[in-house]
Amino acid sequence: MWDVAEFHEYGDTSSMSVQELVLKQRTAILNALCTCGSSEHLERVMDIMLAQGQLTWEDYQNVQVSGRALYANARQLLDLVYAKGAEACGVFLKALQQVLPELQGVGLSPAAGCGPPEDRQDWQSTSSHSLLSQRPRLVDKLQGCISGALDALTQSGHFSSQDCDQVCLSIHTPCQQARHLLDRVRAKGELAANVLLQYIQERQESGSASHQENLTLSKEFLKYQKKLSSSVSAQSCFLSTYGGTGHMSLDDIYTEGQLELVRDCAGAQEPLSLEDVVGVAGTVNEEADTVLVCGEAGSGKSTLLQRLHLLWAQKAAHQQFLLLFPFSCRRLNSQQKELSVRELLFQHCCWPDRAQEEIFQFILDHPHLIIFTFDGLDELKQSFSDEQRLCCPTQQAPVHVLLFNLIQGSLMKGVRKVVTSRPEAVAPRLKKHLRKELLLKGFSPSGIDCFVRKHHSDPAVAFKVLESLQSNTALLGLCHSPVLCWIVSQCHKELLGCGEGSPQTITDIYLMIIQHFFQHQNPQMSTNRICWLQSHSETVLHLGHLAHEGIKATCYVFSGADLQTYGVTEKDTCLGFLIQSKDMSSMKSKHYEFLHVTMQCFFAALYIVLSDNMDRSAITKLFGLKQMKEPGVQMVCFGSCLLSTSQPERTSDEEATSTENPNLQITATFVSGLLSHRHQTLWTQRVATSAIEKKVRQVDKCLSKGMQKHFKSIPQPVAGEKKSMHAMPGFVWLIKCIYEMQESRIAKEAMSKLEVDHLKLTFCNIGPVECTALAYVLQHLRNPVGLQLDNNSVGDVGVEQLLPCLHICSSLYLRNNNITDEGIRKLIAKGIQCDHFKKIALFNNSLTDACMQHFSLLLKNRKDFISIRLGNNNITAEGAKQLAEGLRVNNSLKYLGLWGNKIGDSGAEALALALEGSTSLCWLSLVGNNIGSAGACALASMIKNSVSLEEIWLSENSIDREGVECVIQALQNNTMVTSIWLKNNNLSSEEVEEMMQRDSRLVF
Repeated sequence: MWDVAEFHEYGDTSSMSVQELVLKQRTAILNALCTCGSSEHLERVMDIMLAQGQLTWEDYQNVQVSGRALYANARQLLDLVYAKGAEACGVFLKALQQVLPELQGVGLSPAAGCGPPEDRQDWQSTSSHSLLSQRPRLVDKLQGCISGALDALTQSGHFSSQDCDQVCLSIHTPCQQARHLLDRVRAKGELAANVLLQYIQERQESGSASHQENLTLSKEFLKYQKKLSSSVSAQSCFLSTYGGTGHMSLDDIYTEGQLELVRDCAGAQEPLSLEDVVGVAGTVNEEADTVLVCGEAGSGKSTLLQRLHLLWAQKAAHQQFLLLFPFSCRRLNSQQKELSVRELLFQHCCWPDRAQEEIFQFILDHPHLIIFTFDGLDELKQSFSDEQRLCCPTQQAPVHVLLFNLIQGSLMKGVRKVVTSRPEAVAPRLKKHLRKELLLKGFSPSGIDCFVRKHHSDPAVAFKVLESLQSNTALLGLCHSPVLCWIVSQCHKELLGCGEGSPQTITDIYLMIIQHFFQHQNPQMSTNRICWLQSHSETVLHLGHLAHEGIKATCYVFSGADLQTYGVTEKDTCLGFLIQSKDMSSMKSKHYEFLHVTMQCFFAALYIVLSDNMDRSAITKLFGLKQMKEPGVQMVCFGSCLLSTSQPERTSDEEATSTENPNLQITATFVSGLLSHRHQTLWTQRVATSAIEKKVRQVDKCLSKGMQKHFKSIPQPVAGEKKSMHAMPGFVWLIKCIYEMQESRIAKEAMSKLEVDHLKLTFCNIGPVECTALAYVLQHLRNPVGLQLDNNSVGDVGVEQLLPCLHICSSLYLRNNNITDEGIRKLIAKGIQCDHFKKIALFNNSLTDACMQHFSLLLKNRKDFISIRLGNNNITAEGAKQLAEGLRVNNSLKYLGLWGNKIGDSGAEALALALEGSTSLCWLSLVGNNIGSAGACALASMIKNSVSLEEIWLSENSIDREGVECVIQALQNNTMVTSIWLKNNNLSSEEVEEMMQRDSRLVF
C-alpha cells in the first residue's frame, strides 16, 4: 500500500502553485491512484473532472485506453492535467482529495481561489450533457439497478441485446458497468439519455415512496397533514377576478407558460412542465435544496406556484413530499417579530391542534419529505445576503434572516425550497446556493389560444377575441404576458366594440381594465372614459395614494387602518381592485392587497399624474430610481412594513436601486403612458392643463437624460473595429417608456444621438412586447446598425414586431429565440425589400426545411447579401438542396454556417455543386452534419476550384481516410485555403498524424 508520508517529502507546499504541486508530488499521486491494483480511484477522479468540464470526452478516451497498464493511464492523465494549466490542476487535486479523503491535510490543498469541484455550476441543459455533468452521481445511483436500466432502454428500442451484453461483461465491476452504460447511452443520443434519466428519477421517487410506506405516521401527524392539505387547497383552488365577488377555478383556467432552464450558453433544450420544477431535469448542484423560478412581472410565477400547491393538496402530483408549506414574501414583509423556523411554519401556514413537538420533530428528522415555497423574493424589503448565518431551527431571528438561511441551506438542510422572483432581483451570491434555475417566459402563441378558449365558455366569443388579436399584432405581443392576456380576455366586450381605437400599449390595456371594473359595478355607466374618470376620480385618487405610498415603502399588504388613513372606503374595496390577502394563519383583522402588483403600480402612476400634492421632483426621482420619501416626513402607516431593527433603514436621501424596488420602473412606464398626448384629455377635467404639460416635460427630460447616460457609456472602438454598444436592461426600459408615450418626436430625438455600428441586447429578456417598443424607436436611427438579440424570447410574434425597423438593420442576430419557419417567412419577405439588411444569424431556433425556400428566394433577389448562419436547427438534405438553388445564382455570400444540422452526404453534395462557381464565399461551416466521405469528396471538388474560400469546418462528422484523401488532393491545387477543420471524424490517431504531416492546413 502507498503511504501518505510520501506527500511530505517536499516539506511545506503551501506556497507552491497547483501546477508545481502536481509535478513535484507526481510519484506519490501515481502510487495513491494505482497501488491498490484497481482502476476505480483513477476512474472516479476522471468522472469528477469530466463533470466539471476540465476533461473533454476525447481526453477521457485518450487516458482510459483498454489493455494499457494502469500506471500508464494515470501518467497520461497527469500529463494532460499539467498541460491544461492551473485551473485543471486545482480541480484535479480537489477531486483526488474527494476520492481519497485520507489525503486531506497532507500538503495537497490547491491554491486559494480553486474551489471544490461541486462549486462549479454548468448551465447546459440537454440530457446528453447531464450524463457528463452528473456522471459521479449517476455512477453511484446506477449500481444495483443496471438490469432495470437496461430493460428500460431495451423496451424503448434504444438498446439491443448486444448492447446489454457489452455492458454486463463479467470482467467489469458494478461501477465499471455503470460507466459503460452511461457511455453507450450517450453515444445513442438525446432520446436514449432521456429514457435513462427518467428511469433513474422514477426509481428514486419510488424509493422515496417506499421509504414513506415504511414510516409509521402517527394519528396526530395524519390529522395535521389533512388540515394543512385542506388549507392549501382552499387557498389555491380559485383565482380572484373582482375582489371577492368573482372567481375562476384554477383547474378550469390554468394554462402552462413557457418554462425553460436558465443557462449560460445556448443549447438545444426541450420545454419543461410544472413537474420538472421539483424533478431532476436541469439539476446543476445536487447538494443544494433551492429551486429558483424567475420571470418578469405578470409572467405567471404566482399562478404556477398556486398550481403546484393545488396539485399537491389534491394528491395529483408531488406526493414524494408529505408536507407543503407555502409562503408569500410580500406578507412576510409585515412580520415585525423575530421568529424561529417552527413559529414561521405553524403561525404563518397551519397551526397543529395537538402534538406540535412531535410534528416539528418529524419535519426535522425527515427533511427530504418536506417542501417550502416562497413567492416573490423580489418583494422583500431586504436584498439577499448570506452574511448572517443561522443554523438552529429553534433560534429566533428576523424573518428575512430565516428566509435567506433557508434558501442557502444553513437552516433545514434537505428540505426542498421553491422560490420565485423577477430576474433583476437575483444576485450572483444567491445563484451559488441554487439546485437549479428556471425561467418562466409567459404564454406561447398556442398558450394564448388555449387560455382565451378556457376563459370563455362560449366558443364564438373566444373565436372573436382570437381573431381580434391576430389582426393586431401589437396586442397579440402583449398577450404573451399572462396577466395582460387575462385583462384582454376579461375586457372582451370593450375590445370587440372598441370605439376609441384598439389597445396598442400596456397603458391602454390597464386603462381598459380600470374602466371594465367600474362598469362591472355600474353597468349603466357611460363607456366614455372621461365620464367614468369624473365619476370615480376620488376613488382613483384614494387607491392611487395608497398604492403610491406602498410602492415607496416596498409594501404590498395593507391593514384596515392603512386603508382608512388614505380614505379608501368599503365601497372602494368592493370594486375589485383590492382583494383580501390570502394568509393561512389566523389574523385578527382583514388585510388587503391589490389584485396584481402591476395594478398597484398603475394606480401609483395615476396618483402621480392626477395629484396636486405631489412633490415637484417626484417624477425626476422616479425615473432616477431615487427613493421618493421626503426628508423629515414620517410614514403615518405601513408600520408593519418597516425594516427590522437588525438592519438599518435607508435614509431619505439615499438611492433605491431597481433591484431593491423593481416596481419603480413599472410605475415610471405607466406614468409615461398616462402622460402621452393620446390620453391627456382624460386628465384635464381634474388637473390644470399647465400642470399636465409640466409633468410631460419632466418625463421627456428624464427620458432624454437617461438615454444620454447610456450613450456616454459607449466605449471608443478599438482601431479597426466597429463602434458597439452593449445595452443593459435599463436601456430597454427607457425604450419601453418612449413607446408608451407614443411620441415619434421623442423617439427621433433619442435616436439622433445614438451613433454606433452594432447594438447588442443579449440576455435582456426581450420578448414580443419589447420588440414592439424597440422597432418603434430604432426605426428613427440615422445610420444602419447591427442588431444583436441573441438569447432572448423574441419568437415569431416578436420577429413580426421588429419588421418596422428592419430597413435600418445591417445585420440581425437572433440566436436561441424560439423562432419557427413562420417567423422566417415574414422576416425574409420584408428583408428582401431592405437594402441595408445583409447579415442574419439564427443559431439554435426551431427552423426546418420549410424555411429554406425563403432563404433561397432571398439569395436570388439580393445579390449583395453577405452572411447566413443557421446552425443547430433541424435542416436536412432536402433543406440544403432548396438552399442550393439560391446559392447557385448568388455571387455575394461570404459566410455560410449550417453546423449542427442533418444535411448528410446528399445535402453536402448539393451545396458543393452550387458553390463550385462561387467567387465570394470565404467561410463555410458544416460541423456535425452526418457527412461521410461521399460528401467530403464532393466538397473537395468545390475546394479545388474555389477562388475565394479560405476556411471550411468539417469537424464532428463521419469522414474517413477516403474523404480526407480527396480533400488533400484538392488542396494541392488551391493556395487560397488557410485551414480545413476535421476534428472528431472516423480517423485513427495514426492516420491523423500522417495527414497532418502531408498538409499543415488540415486541423485535427
